[in-house]
Amino acid sequence: MFCKLLRLRLQPGSPVHAVAQRSIHKLASLQKATALPPKKMQSLLFPFSEVEAYLDRSVDRTQFQLFHPSLEDMLMAEKLFCASESHKIEYSSSAERMDHAPALKQPEVCFIGRSNVGKSSLIKALFSLSPEVEVRVSKTPGHTKKMNFFRVGRAFTMVDMPGYGHRAPRDFVDMVEPYLHTRKNLVRTFLLVDGSVGLQKADLIALEMCEELRCPYVMVVTKIDKCKHGALLTNLLNLQHVLKTETSSCFPQPFLISSVHYLGIYLLRCFIAHVTGSIRLKDTSQS
Repeated sequence: MFCKLLRLRLQPGSPVHAVAQRSIHKLASLQKATALPPKKMQSLLFPFSEVEAYLDRSVDRTQFQLFHPSLEDMLMAEKLFCASESHKIEYSSSAERMDHAPALKQPEVCFIGRSNVGKSSLIKALFSLSPEVEVRVSKTPGHTKKMNFFRVGRAFTMVDMPGYGHRAPRDFVDMVEPYLHTRKNLVRTFLLVDGSVGLQKADLIALEMCEELRCPYVMVVTKIDKCKHGALLTNLLNLQHVLKTETSSCFPQPFLISSVHYLGIYLLRCFIAHVTGSIRLKDTSQS
């Protein structure tokens, strides 16, 4: 009875649900997150630490911890995601074909992945400190039909790409492959994989495309809040095996993300700021 009552109180629109949503949204700011207990904050900053305890001692953890910036680095990166009068963060434009893409000079990163893997939700979470930035998120697979460009001041541009797979635009390959191949200011591609289901056939095809084009890319594991530790670890270890044996252009560390609870969002913000040359880390060994 209590559980049923709790579920009812947490329904969207209920007062308790509204409080819970505000509580979660506060975590968008790293400064506010630092007020949490150390263990909770550690799992927010470095989500892998939450599942690491379930790994056998014989498993090499090194590849999951290659990018390990300081709290100061993350706070510095966070400033780039806060809009101001002198630092505007805004939707720039959309394009259906490469010849319609805006001619931008600043460093650029893009996000690709299967339909409904959470690309738009991830970008919305990254921009959560600037809620005026309109990032459309839909529960309908294949909602994003165009390349959507978001300018982060003069620092860099982020691009939300159409999804591949279910109900994807027919000309996805014609749209995305030329972009990855010819976009001179593209510094990193983020390939998203659903952590609750692991690598799918369509993901492997996208991975092969990135390898053939030799474009530097990173694996981002989304929706880690949707599955149990055992399933997540199985999918992670399978992904890590693929990265180790079948890739040469991919950054060896996968980034674990929950766009709902902001797990890993701070780390990913810092990595984006780092690879675009927007910040210089204290530890120069990071790559």
